[in-house]
Amino acid sequence: MLLEIDHHSGVPIYRQIMEQIRQQIMTEGLKQGDQLETVRDLAARLKVNPMTISKAYSFLEAQNLVERKRGIGLFVAKVKKGQRSQIKAKLFDDIVNKAAITAIQLGISEDEAIESFKKHYNEYKSKDGSQK
Repeated sequence: MLLEIDHHSGVPIYRQIMEQIRQQIMTEGLKQGDQLETVRDLAARLKVNPMTISKAYSFLEAQNLVERKRGIGLFVAKVKKGQRSQIKAKLFDDIVNKAAITAIQLGISEDEAIESFKKHYNEYKSKDGSQK
């Protein structure tokens, strides 16, 4: 599980961890049944307080994205189709929101931002082999 913490972002570390794990579940980087790292192991690897990891895991559990198997650990849960769609839409909306704010801050026009998005979208779409 690849996670990156930005200590200067202003976003609490537990939220960064939650969001990255949620995104990995939605993109199937983490699949149903995959076991998450233990709180202690992940805290040691990221050099953060174990309570931070525990808090992130608890929120993911409350969202039914992971399930606890007592004495064994946390595992990626089966995500219902409707829930998966809602989470993906929210993740995408958050990313687009950040991109829009950045474009405005940089003085990039709406047309330029849309063209840039289309260019990158089409570039990756063609690499993916998917249709428009």
